[in-house]
Amino acid sequence: MAVLRAGTSGWSYGPWRDRFYAGVRRQDWLRHYASRFNAVEVNASFYRAVRPATFAGWREATPETFRFAIKGHRFVTHVKRLADAAEAVDRQRDSASALHDRLAAVLWQLPTSVPKDRARLLEFLAVLARWPAVRHVIEFRNSSWFDAETVGLLAEAGVASAISDADRWPRWDEVTTDFAYVRLHGRPHCYRSPYPRTEIEVWAKRAQAWLAEGREVHVYFNNTMHGAAAEDAQLFQRLTAPVGRGDAILRPPAP
Repeated sequence: MAVLRAGTSGWSYGPWRDRFYAGVRRQDWLRHYASRFNAVEVNASFYRAVRPATFAGWREATPETFRFAIKGHRFVTHVKRLADAAEAVDRQRDSASALHDRLAAVLWQLPTSVPKDRARLLEFLAVLARWPAVRHVIEFRNSSWFDAETVGLLAEAGVASAISDADRWPRWDEVTTDFAYVRLHGRPHCYRSPYPRTEIEVWAKRAQAWLAEGREVHVYFNNTMHGAAAEDAQLFQRLTAPVGRGDAILRPPAP
C-alpha cells in the first residue's frame, strides 16, 4: 500500500527542549512528537535491550495511526556481524511484540567494517523470516555489498536496503522491494548539519515517485544533534502533502 511515513531518528533530545518541545513537559514529549509526525525511528533499541513494559508505554502514548521503526540491537550487527544471530533476534522480537501493530519495521545497521559475505547474509535472512510480522531493512555501509546479487537476495526475501545519506560512508540508492526506507544523517556534517531546502525537495520528489509506484515509504532525519532533524522533517512533510490523492499518504493529526 502506498503510504508515506516520515519523522526523525528518536524524539528525546535535550537540545530540542526550547524549540520543538517549548512549553511541553518532558514526560509528554512522545505524545507531542506523535502529534506532529506519524512515525519515529528508535535508536535506543540499538544500544540496549528495551523492556516490553517500555514498548507498551510507547504504544499507549501514541495514536493508532502512528508507527515505530526500531533499530536491531548492535550485538547482532556489530558483535555477531549477522552470524549465529537467531537467539538475539528472537529476544528482540519477543520484547518488541508489546508494540503490537504499531511496529512497522526493524532496521539492521551494519558497520563499514563488515564487507559482503553472501553465506552470512543468507543465514541472516533465514533468521529474519522467523519474524514475519514486520518489515526488515538492512543498512549496508561497505560498498562491497552494492551489487546485483545482493539486490536479488534481498528482493527474494522481501527485505529492504536502507538508503543512508551521510558524509562518512557511501550511499546505495537501491530500492529492493515494495518498501523504501531512507535515513538522512545530515550533510556536510553527519548528525549535525541541516539539509538545504533544495535537497529536501529532491528527497520529497523521490518519495512521491515511490508512492506512485505503490510502495510504502519511510523517511527519517537523523541530523538530531542540534535540532535540525525536526525542522527538516516538518519541511519534508509540507513538501509531500497530498495533492489530489489524500488516501495515498497517511498524515499525522493536526496540532
